[in-house]
Amino acid sequence: MNEKEVSSIIDIYGAIRDENLDRRHLSLEDIKPYMSSLPKDFKLKKIGRSFEGRDIHKIVFGSGPVNILLWTQMHGNESTGTRGLFDLFNFFDNSNEFDPLKDQILDKCSIHCIPILNPDGAQAYTRVNAQGIDLNRDVIDKKAPESVVLQEVLQKIKPDYCFNLHDQRTIFSVEPGTKTATMSFLAPSVDVKRSITEGRKKTMSVISSINRSLQQVMPGRIGRYTDEFYPTATGDNFQKMGFNTVLIEAGHSKGDYLRKESRLGTFLALLEGIRFIALESDLDLHKDYFNIPNNEKKYLDIIVRNINLKDELMDIGVLFIEKLNKEGKLEFEPSVNQLRNLADFNADKIIEGEGLLFNDEKDVEIWVKNTFN
Repeated sequence: MNEKEVSSIIDIYGAIRDENLDRRHLSLEDIKPYMSSLPKDFKLKKIGRSFEGRDIHKIVFGSGPVNILLWTQMHGNESTGTRGLFDLFNFFDNSNEFDPLKDQILDKCSIHCIPILNPDGAQAYTRVNAQGIDLNRDVIDKKAPESVVLQEVLQKIKPDYCFNLHDQRTIFSVEPGTKTATMSFLAPSVDVKRSITEGRKKTMSVISSINRSLQQVMPGRIGRYTDEFYPTATGDNFQKMGFNTVLIEAGHSKGDYLRKESRLGTFLALLEGIRFIALESDLDLHKDYFNIPNNEKKYLDIIVRNINLKDELMDIGVLFIEKLNKEGKLEFEPSVNQLRNLADFNADKIIEGEGLLFNDEKDVEIWVKNTFN
């Protein structure tokens, strides 16, 4: 999308974004009303059950020959992709100046969506499913029923492209500076050599097109994951099977703990990715993929500079750990992530700690917990 198109979409975004979805803890029960009110052109179907018996659904829209499969909340506590997906549904459901573009996409593509693949993990706000299995590392063993459901859909529709949606932690920044990695992407490898296959070229080209659009909205805050091959990872194996897979990671923006900006980034990434697949005749942008800067881990929630620990000056790096309390409400618990010189790090909040004296690491942890809770 060009600058004018992106600007126009931003202008209408407020009308399609539902504020009731602005929550990090997003469960199956939370999205049921939205699924039941989808327009008739969106086909909703139960496709399986989780380990604890919760329904897993698939939503399909479009009638074209190009099959696209996307899923969200493979990790139950990573909900930004689900919110961005429902923004995409609303975009296609609401009449606006982009109706001709939408008609072209729907004529060319059939888009298969699994919102909340891991409903047990979403309910408990955990990365893993109810068996304690990381679904993103269960592609070979398929011990989790959720993994079986995903692969049954994969083999049935034989998608031309997949979108695997995740959230990444606050700690990720964009090389070489210390800006937050608000959005990050990966074209997964198919082997330890990180071979550039034709399938990876197509995946890289989709990501390159997405990057061009997002740089207009969040310049300098788009990162690229290392393409190290993970033998048990979903994306790597789907890519290896011949299903071109785009990994999308929604990240942090300064002060934005509801991840509203990365929700917007996810929506734009999905829309541009699908548009590019459906309408672009020249799909060879893969070289541009390598111009996207790498992710680094140089961002924190809080930095306390120049504290004195056992007569040595250093900084405290604090990251929040997200947990549900006994009432089922999400809390951000401060934890000490680093104790060293953090001059090359950035954070949402930077505090001068000169004059603070600590005898040991335990004292630091207690002070952090009492100060930032």
